[in-house]
Amino acid sequence: MKRILVTLAALVAMAVPAAAAEVGDDGLHKTDWMRQTFLDLREDLAEANAEDKRMALMFEQRGCIYCKKMHEEVYPRPEIADYIRNNFFVVQLNLHGNREVTDFDGEVLGEKALARKWGILFTPTVLFLPEEVQEGESAKQAAVAEMPGAFGWQTTLDMLTWVNEKRYALDNDEDFQRYHARRIRERQAAQEE
Repeated sequence: MKRILVTLAALVAMAVPAAAAEVGDDGLHKTDWMRQTFLDLREDLAEANAEDKRMALMFEQRGCIYCKKMHEEVYPRPEIADYIRNNFFVVQLNLHGNREVTDFDGEVLGEKALARKWGILFTPTVLFLPEEVQEGESAKQAAVAEMPGAFGWQTTLDMLTWVNEKRYALDNDEDFQRYHARRIRERQAAQEE
């Protein structure tokens, strides 16, 4: 009986994510994979490319229950945190913040004005950028994918993988929804074996 309880406790410990991110003075969750930058998106993209990482812009806000859910239940999972850390250059933006951001099109706006410009309505919202952004394009126009809201860890991991592997650019009929459905079937099949 004792062995069963110890095994059960070990399984529960593995299923529970590591400690959630701390909350900063701005009320937003902070993780070690978020980058502190001068918020010039062209410079940030160049740095992401130099590190062979994909750039992601993450809008959050103080008191966001869905941001909290992601930072407590999804992002701390080792498979998610490690994938982000190894493959993404994440810049956090505050939906109601005032820090000045230089968009790819050269326009300089505070975070909340930028959110309005890009039509960001929900938090969290993550915009994923390509390696190159054309002159005159904003980040929103250039984005290869957008993840608005909170999702489970498998959906999040599939989105990260789909973007990182540039599956959006493949000449096939497998958009993200079809890719995600296939990955769900593959995981279920693997569990049945």
